[in-house]
Amino acid sequence: MPDDLRMLQCSRKIGLERATGDDGKVTFALPDFWQWAYSDLVSNARRGILAEFIVASALGLGRKDVRIEWGTVDLVTSKGLKIEVKSAAYVQSWRQQRLSTISFDVAPHRRYNHETGEAEGTATRRADVYVFALLGHQDKVSIDPLDLRQWQFYVLPTSTLDSRERSQHSITLKSLITLRPQAVTFTQLRQAVKRAAAEQASTHKS
Repeated sequence: MPDDLRMLQCSRKIGLERATGDDGKVTFALPDFWQWAYSDLVSNARRGILAEFIVASALGLGRKDVRIEWGTVDLVTSKGLKIEVKSAAYVQSWRQQRLSTISFDVAPHRRYNHETGEAEGTATRRADVYVFALLGHQDKVSIDPLDLRQWQFYVLPTSTLDSRERSQHSITLKSLITLRPQAVTFTQLRQAVKRAAAEQASTHKS
């Protein structure tokens, strides 16, 4: 067994990488894989990752960092601000009988240790700020997750979720609105996160 099985440090790909076969010839280019695997941006799994990237882009992180699949939180700024991104949509890739009911997973989780590969400690929320990214467009023909005007963002300090008396595992859009989050567009998102971070810091001091 290899001696070094530490967490792999992933380098950012640039799209020029090529896969070669056992004959040494180029089989496909990395963008071919990206197009094959990630073109369906409405799919739950891809939409969730796209939502993280959209928020990262609003915060100036999307063009320099690499997503960590099993990170303790979704995003961390250069100043150490920890952000969790939750995504939902009315329209799904599959055939629907009706628009989806909007609900977000907000369950606390145990910390995942990348060095040991195990979950540790008690379940808690480790982010400072939560961003709820709703792909709010409801027309299946014209839905386009890359049109950021079709997204709505709701921003809360984590302390607001922690103090919530109802379910600590999920929250509907209606219940989220009652918590008075900052409801913002993409261009307003950066400042909204800053305000929520300041509110979170103030709560911890008091």
